[in-house]
Amino acid sequence: MQPVIKINQNLPFYQKLPLSLQHVFAMFGSTILVPMLFHIDPSLCLLCNGFGTLLYLFITRNRIPAYLGSSFAFIAPVMLVISKYGYSAALSGFWVSGIILIILAGVIQRYGVNWIEKILPSASIGAIVIVIGLELAPVAAKMANFLGPVYDKNTLIGFITLTATIIFSLFFRGFIRVIAILLGMFTGYIMAFLMGVVNFQDVYTTPWVKLPHWYSLHFNINAIGMIIPAVLVVFAEHIGHLYVTGNIVNDNLVKRPWMNLSLFSNGASTCVSALMGSTPNTTYGENIGVLAMTRVYSTYVIRLAAIIAILLSFCGKLSALIMSIPTSVIGGVSMLLFGVIAVSGIRMLVEKKADFNNTHNLTVAAVILVIGVSGVSLQIGTLQLKGMGLACLFAIIINLLINITGLGKK
Repeated sequence: MQPVIKINQNLPFYQKLPLSLQHVFAMFGSTILVPMLFHIDPSLCLLCNGFGTLLYLFITRNRIPAYLGSSFAFIAPVMLVISKYGYSAALSGFWVSGIILIILAGVIQRYGVNWIEKILPSASIGAIVIVIGLELAPVAAKMANFLGPVYDKNTLIGFITLTATIIFSLFFRGFIRVIAILLGMFTGYIMAFLMGVVNFQDVYTTPWVKLPHWYSLHFNINAIGMIIPAVLVVFAEHIGHLYVTGNIVNDNLVKRPWMNLSLFSNGASTCVSALMGSTPNTTYGENIGVLAMTRVYSTYVIRLAAIIAILLSFCGKLSALIMSIPTSVIGGVSMLLFGVIAVSGIRMLVEKKADFNNTHNLTVAAVILVIGVSGVSLQIGTLQLKGMGLACLFAIIINLLINITGLGKK
């Protein structure tokens, strides 16, 4: 088995650089997709995500190896806000959302995390983690063009990328196995270039140094009211990610002070991003998958990845070169990463010895899995809950009813 690089363990730069690049590439596709949907400068998001990650590591005392990227939870309400009030108004909703996360961190600091265990016990969290991975699987499959209806060069590129990553992970040892994800993406990129899929036009025309475009915040109470319900999704996602990260690094991160520090950091980074004109930040499942695959948990690696993202935000040509990576390459490697996340949830259930002879655990886990992967959605005003967010909401409601009434505990 690949040896573990511990959280506080530093590495030589020549080893740390490719490991950090894996985190940059893992988050890159999702991070730039959100600003592209909002029609804002993706470089600004790279800058704020990198700075937000450094802030996160500082506040959490370098104890949690997490990378912050652009949150998908806000896409639906923000698109509506932008159409009605503009992006500047949406920024006010982002800022208030960050404040709410900070308040939740204060609640956890004051009352602890036992109340979280009552509304989201280990059996529920394990099922939610499984949903996090499985819910993302169709996204990866679509990016790799595995879903058709027409299979073309991109399908082959995605398949080659996935296969190469698996080969580097299974049939090589030492440092090659550690950077299997990066090597798999490099293999896919070379194949895409040979097939004529890579477009270098933007690389030629973009200047070497280019400052990200900033956006000003304008407070709009209607926009705030439309956006803040999405915080529920971010909160649930954050808990799930901390559970699975703690499971991977063999440490209990869902306790004081780590849970409240993590939430506070997420909220603070989101507030800073909003003031700079960028999107809300959240912990990323893609980077958790990299942790599980490489068994490299060093926060020094995460820190260097954040610094690289900041540098990329100012380097026009290098950013353009990375943005030239075909979606099918990112999709191919994401197929494996998201699968690893789902398996981490199964591992959590096994290690926590979840008793599914217990009606409580069986019912809640069943509801989470079915709602999470079935595509069922719930519209609450401008907020659409689906997948992991909706599954988590139902889990909280059922667990609260069971704890209040005492029914279903046996």
